[in-house]
Amino acid sequence: MPVKTYLASIHDGLEEAMAQDPTIVLLGEDIGPRGGVFGATAGLFARFGPDRVIDTPLAEGAIVGVAIGMAMNGFRPVVEIQFVDFILPAVDQIVSEAAKIRYRSNNDFHCPIVIRAPYGGGVHGALYHSQSLEAMFAHVPGLKVVVPSDPHDAKGLLHTAIADEDPVLFFEHKAAYRRLKGEVPDGPYEVPIGQAEVKRPGRDVTVVAYGLVLQHALAAAEELAGRGIDCEVIDLRSVLPLDVATVVASVRKTGRLLIAHEDHRILGVGSEVAAAVAEEALFDLDAPIRRLGAPFAPAMPYNPAQEQVFLLDAAHIAREVEALAQF
Repeated sequence: MPVKTYLASIHDGLEEAMAQDPTIVLLGEDIGPRGGVFGATAGLFARFGPDRVIDTPLAEGAIVGVAIGMAMNGFRPVVEIQFVDFILPAVDQIVSEAAKIRYRSNNDFHCPIVIRAPYGGGVHGALYHSQSLEAMFAHVPGLKVVVPSDPHDAKGLLHTAIADEDPVLFFEHKAAYRRLKGEVPDGPYEVPIGQAEVKRPGRDVTVVAYGLVLQHALAAAEELAGRGIDCEVIDLRSVLPLDVATVVASVRKTGRLLIAHEDHRILGVGSEVAAAVAEEALFDLDAPIRRLGAPFAPAMPYNPAQEQVFLLDAAHIAREVEALAQF
């Protein structure tokens, strides 16, 4: 299979889906001739034209509102929010309208919309270009929240999200766009939403992550293998719906659990995973559940040294796993 970047897999997934289905339209700021600030839509305006690749004003609430209206009238809109930090003006449309349309209409209407947004730090983006907001939306029934960790899953999950009949938030770590490369099949394929994957089998400690942090977890597992600690690494892939069963099955084997993510540790996705495991597999645990996440601070610092303290990396995860293994 060809090796592609994370960004190329997103681009190819959009292009393949649009070629297959004329009802798919893209909306977003600078996604037309410019191809988006990261290049995810490069060339799509030239191929599909301004009626299907729509440059919008800088008005996220209006972008999502228009997309919801289109979705209710036979289209399948894919919205690009330039950075996830700018999604907040659209929260009312996402939470009050898109997430509730099927419920409030007694299943008469549905909302097949995908909202793509780059998230995360490590690019010196400071306050308004570094946030991780997946836990905020994971509290909302009616939404699906997807966070791919590698190029293969990014493309497959994007195809699945576009085909879904309900709203999907699709978060892409901006530091992964050109950094991560992997084998990606040519042509459309789907990766199921709500199904975690064991990326690395192991026997001693279960490490659960998603997004870019999953790559840090795999790097930490390789380092720890040289010290005699065998980690099982699970990629959640989507945080809503959450695949608790795969995590519980792993914990029943290893007896130890660490959850790591870039979003805030307090009330993050890891809190829900920990609670679910405690409910279903408490007596299979040989040590307390541990969580790693961002400090409970208002924003990621701009200063590069402080940013690195704020962020997780393989060394952070390795230290925590080592302590857990020795408990």
